[in-house]
Amino acid sequence: MSQRPINENPADPLEAYLRNLTRRRFFGSMAGGLLGGLGTTALGSLIGDRPAFAGTRVSEVDEILASLPHHAPKAKRVIYMHMEGAPSQLDLFDYKPNLHDRFDEDLPDSIRDGQRITTMTSGQARFPVAPTMFKFDRYENNEDGVMLSEILPYTGKMAKDICFIRSMHTSAINHEPGITFFQTGSEIPGRPCFGSWMSYGLGSMNSDLPTFVVMITQGIGNMQALSARFWGSGFLPSEHQGCKLRAGRDAVLHLRDPDGVSREDRRRMLDLAAKMNEEEFAESLDPEVQARIAQYEMAYRMQMSVPELTDISDESEATLEMYGPDVRTPGSFAANCLQARRLSERGVRFIQLYMRGWDQHGNLPSEIRAQAKAVDQPQAALLADLKQRGMLDDTLVLWAGEFGRTVYSQGTLQRENYGRDHHPRCFTVWLAGGGVKPGISYGKTDDFSYNIVENPVEVHDLHATMLNQLGIDHERLAYRHQGRDYRLTDVHGKVVKDILT
Repeated sequence: MSQRPINENPADPLEAYLRNLTRRRFFGSMAGGLLGGLGTTALGSLIGDRPAFAGTRVSEVDEILASLPHHAPKAKRVIYMHMEGAPSQLDLFDYKPNLHDRFDEDLPDSIRDGQRITTMTSGQARFPVAPTMFKFDRYENNEDGVMLSEILPYTGKMAKDICFIRSMHTSAINHEPGITFFQTGSEIPGRPCFGSWMSYGLGSMNSDLPTFVVMITQGIGNMQALSARFWGSGFLPSEHQGCKLRAGRDAVLHLRDPDGVSREDRRRMLDLAAKMNEEEFAESLDPEVQARIAQYEMAYRMQMSVPELTDISDESEATLEMYGPDVRTPGSFAANCLQARRLSERGVRFIQLYMRGWDQHGNLPSEIRAQAKAVDQPQAALLADLKQRGMLDDTLVLWAGEFGRTVYSQGTLQRENYGRDHHPRCFTVWLAGGGVKPGISYGKTDDFSYNIVENPVEVHDLHATMLNQLGIDHERLAYRHQGRDYRLTDVHGKVVKDILT
């Protein structure tokens, strides 16, 4: 035990840390020398965070983790396309033809009903109704047909495989908390994101690639910052955080060996580092040391697997043509959609694609047209490609932004030029595959696409439903942190059974 005198003042964080570290070493030696494996499990609850499930004892945790999934899953993996900046549901999905007769009318007070609005429009003297300038076309699905914007023709052709949720809502009204909420189930930073929860609960299907991969596409127009914490593991072990794949020669930074270093040299270095880390873990019992060892080993294996993954020379011309002309441009949405399919084939559990640039407060018609052109053909091709390979049935695909857009214009309103402010009360997301009913629309909004009038779905409900399709009971998957059991859905969420097969 440490010989350093310790101040008994518990308010001193440094002294508290040192006292805890001393306990870790004491209990670690006791567990290893006297109590054996059972002692390690029991004393582990005293020396830091442990995975747990709500309503269970710590000693039961390992058994319950091993029992996952909780029920037969419909999906093995998730592809989550996040449209960062919040696309306008009125210009893409939520068909409101009667609004054309209300052009430039003030939004009725009874519709806004005192809703809080951002500082970007709170000073406006008027809230003029801005109907979309785009035509909508009817596409075949399993109901009477679905109306989608003319700027999404390829997505429209896949409508029979898509479940459109038109009644999504959120509590966040600004981008940073909005994206954080969609990723982690909380507007407050620091929680694990969806991909990390999935990695923690279900583990890997390919030991040579990360369980959770992130790719980013630069869009057109105003782009919000993307924080690495959006794919962070929070208080879960760091091995569960997302691995960012970059465009260009080095898909993962620092993965290649330096000049003059052979693969055998790298292996010897890793073996030595692993031995030193194991000695450190025996002293500190810090789980992050084990995570560090696992990440070094994963990087070593990825030196072989990532170059093979990113080399698309084995793809047929027909496949490349299906994804569109940008598919050979690294970092484009088309290229990332193709990579998402390749990652899915190779057993990656959670694949997240970010498409930046949907924050259209002004000049919306020209910007959203360009954004839609960049994503429409690739995302439709991804669905079609998964389907033709027999993978859509067990792949759950989500397309979403962090909130929607207002029916009223921000700033000057013209028939072919307008902008829209943030709108959390209602917007559209869509799901496909993974046991979700294809070809349906769920939920409805009022005549102004401002309020939900049927079947509201909140963010926790969406998370609960997706976890359900992965074989996970969202009320049972939790992690004990600082004396409390946390879960992705917190204390909320219900499975939306009406959209499931």
